Amino acid sequence: VQLQASGGGLVQHGDSLRLSCVLSGRSFGDYAFGWFRQAPGKEREFVALINRSGTRTTYRDSVKGRFTISRDNARDTAYLQMNSLKPVDTATYYCAASYIFDSSHADKYDYWGQGTLVTVSS
Repeated sequence: VQLQASGGGLVQHGDSLRLSCVLSGRSFGDYAFGWFRQAPGKEREFVALINRSGTRTTYRDSVKGRFTISRDNARDTAYLQMNSLKPVDTATYYCAASYIFDSSHADKYDYWGQGTLVTVSS
């Protein structure tokens, strides 16, 4: 089983990025997906989640209205569209897959990607 996250990079304040997360080795449609992030010296925090059918999404307050999580079951890929990026969004972003839960808690996820670094300059 592998989760492959990609799409990070160095951008300026106000720019956009789209992160992608591809699941291989399991049936993509059986899993809910979450995005988490960890800034240097800080704990990992929840960013967004999407349920199996794509009908429910949840976001942390600080990204509401700027970030959008989505999924394409035909491509086995989950996305995180990030608009109006701010320096405080700088972090390594991780995608995760959960077979049972739609949760903002990291310990409810079964598989994790390797992380992709997002750096937002001021």
